[in-house]
Amino acid sequence: MNLLVTGAAGYLGSVLCPMLLQAGHEVVALDNFMYRQTSLAECCAESRFTLVRGDCRDSNVLERWMRYCDFIIPLAAIVGAPACEANPQDAAAVNFIQILHIMAIRSPNQAVLFPTTNSGYGIGGPSECTEDSPLNPVSLYGSLKKDAEAEVLEGENTLSFRLATLFGMSPRMRLDILVNDFVHRAMRDKYVVLYQAHFRRNYLHVRDAASVFLWAIDHFDGMKGKAYNVGLPDANLTKWELCERIKTHVPEFHFAEAKVGEDPDKRDYLIDNSRIMATGWKPRYSLDDGIRELIKGYPIVNLPYLANV
Repeated sequence: MNLLVTGAAGYLGSVLCPMLLQAGHEVVALDNFMYRQTSLAECCAESRFTLVRGDCRDSNVLERWMRYCDFIIPLAAIVGAPACEANPQDAAAVNFIQILHIMAIRSPNQAVLFPTTNSGYGIGGPSECTEDSPLNPVSLYGSLKKDAEAEVLEGENTLSFRLATLFGMSPRMRLDILVNDFVHRAMRDKYVVLYQAHFRRNYLHVRDAASVFLWAIDHFDGMKGKAYNVGLPDANLTKWELCERIKTHVPEFHFAEAKVGEDPDKRDYLIDNSRIMATGWKPRYSLDDGIRELIKGYPIVNLPYLANV
């Protein structure tokens, strides 16, 4: 298949693109390299890889490179609540308007695999959130992704993945996502102070997030037209429980909850991942696998600027 991946040099794209090439696909990778990353360098040896340095908001660039693609994977986004709050105009342009443009200019025969976030469930309550549960985002990031997903699923030959909070090593590393952040603090500071430690969310290794796109390419006809929660079924954990898990790997790690203060990201939900599991896809990496991986990897990438803000 011929694929266009926007935001290809980001945290997820830098893992996904090599996997797509290994599977035999032709990949056009579009990124503006705003973080000065070199994460796609290994792909350049592949004849089936085309690198385009450009902006996903540029209609001329999109129209040129979308023309011959069978699948479009629009990873390009301002990712995370803090980054969107800091740059609301850019967030709207990239996370929503860009998606509208892709849907307007693509052929109905071109499939769209849309990555969104399960943060759209907001404060989901005590029951597990299925794909039919109401979406009540508590951040601009969640709201823009919710609206973009609705536009995508209105079209033919589309599906969406509501990804859990990602973790694990990537060539374009991020330290500002929860598991990666807490493991980094455990190794560097030996402690973390938690706000709303009972808030719960779901987690997923970045390599498993990449693998679900390959699964969808191979099983698209049976999967299209739906949204899918994608996360680890056994990793619906509170922040306190996550810290307890990290402490089993880093015994000198200490954590406490502050009774004053407030977490800026108030997400709190349980996620049901049974729909994606029913297709036959299964995650390969556990939360403990990811923690061990991060502990090994941080001596390589222990840099303070590895974030989206």
